[in-house]
Amino acid sequence: MQNVQATLVAAVAAVALLVSPLAARAGENGSKLALTISVDGAIGPATARYVKDALAKASERRAEVVVLRMNTPGGLSTSMREIIADVLASRVPVVGYVAPSGAHAASAGTYILYATHIAAMAPGTNLGAATPVQIGGPLPGLPDANPDKDDKGKKEGSDQKPKTKDAMTAKATNDAVALIRSLAELRGRNADWAEKAVREAESLSANAALQAKVIDLVARDQAELLRQIDGRAVEVAGGDTRRLATSEAAREALDPGWIAQFLRVITDPNIAFILMLVGIYGLIFELSSPGAVAPGVIGTICLLLGLYALNMLPINYAGLALILLGITLLVIEVFNPTVVIGIGGIIAFVLGAVMLFELEEPGLRLSWPVIGIAAAIFVGMILVVLGSLRRAQKGPVRLGAQAMRGLSAEILDWSEREGHVFTHGERWQARGTEAFKPGEVVEVANIQDLTLVVRRRPVLTAGEGGT
Repeated sequence: MQNVQATLVAAVAAVALLVSPLAARAGENGSKLALTISVDGAIGPATARYVKDALAKASERRAEVVVLRMNTPGGLSTSMREIIADVLASRVPVVGYVAPSGAHAASAGTYILYATHIAAMAPGTNLGAATPVQIGGPLPGLPDANPDKDDKGKKEGSDQKPKTKDAMTAKATNDAVALIRSLAELRGRNADWAEKAVREAESLSANAALQAKVIDLVARDQAELLRQIDGRAVEVAGGDTRRLATSEAAREALDPGWIAQFLRVITDPNIAFILMLVGIYGLIFELSSPGAVAPGVIGTICLLLGLYALNMLPINYAGLALILLGITLLVIEVFNPTVVIGIGGIIAFVLGAVMLFELEEPGLRLSWPVIGIAAAIFVGMILVVLGSLRRAQKGPVRLGAQAMRGLSAEILDWSEREGHVFTHGERWQARGTEAFKPGEVVEVANIQDLTLVVRRRPVLTAGEGGT
């Protein structure tokens, strides 16, 4: 027994001696780790969550640097500001890198690139066009839509002042200018061009951005990027200065977790719109057919997911109210067909869908095909209901006194002019002007006070098509 224990102790000690150098070496390599975050497409709540989790993971793993690779047309200002706040608070240096060739960092991507500790671009890329875009107003700083009128006014020596810009647009533009200038001053980059990118929607290529001191370097790929930034000193959150050692750093890509991927799917405006419609329809079917269960459960889940996604997106509540009004009118049309209510519901639904989202950023627009398909489904539903109503009006009567007329009935018992008959699976009181025998088959001529009036079935002659 003692020999066995001694052998186990020796084996544990040997394993510990082998593992310790490997662990130490892993720790050394961990201090020279370059993590990559890839941002492709529109920037939204899912992107902000992905970047936040990735920077936290980089801090836990004590990464040497985080490469934020971007190829984005822009996105939501709220999500952009969350990303900027996380980058500024990061104790791990963040390198903004617009790549691969052909990529761009437009609108929100330009602000994020200005916020990073080191800004880089691949050849054949561009950045800029950082003007806040909103529905219902001209782009701030761009020429007026009617230059001829302005020139004519100037030539005539008019003393009238230029037309005042929309107050909300001016506020958004000035706020964006203040943000990007503060980022430029913090990182020592060209603040004047940054303001032009916001006010005049200017853009720059990679080489032009390098010459204008908008970015710090141009690199063909990530390996070249890490070689160029090796030895650079950057100031991270807290005022600490770090000298980068990235020439031999191990590279690792951080993929978004399932939560970020799920958020990315449901916060797509088209998916959120479809989820909301499926949820409303599910509840309607459950209320019209109680006990089905499945439509109610699926509808409730989809409706909650759709409302959660809409809550994270900038929506126009007037548009949402019009959509709900349109659906309500269409439901009324189904149960009480009037055509007018149905047409009004379709108009309200389409107008609400068009107005639903406040921004016209790429990737954050409601697709016209989705609106068209949803409206077509509503129209189809109304046509089906109206067609069923028309067929019901033209078809034979199946309920009430009229439905009983012409039915065959079997005499059960009869006394003088009254008795009982069996028809339609039921026993009825009956009367007639003739005497009948039990078992004889007669015809229902009318119904009066829950009593059937019966008569003998007419007999057709051969010339009339029967015997």
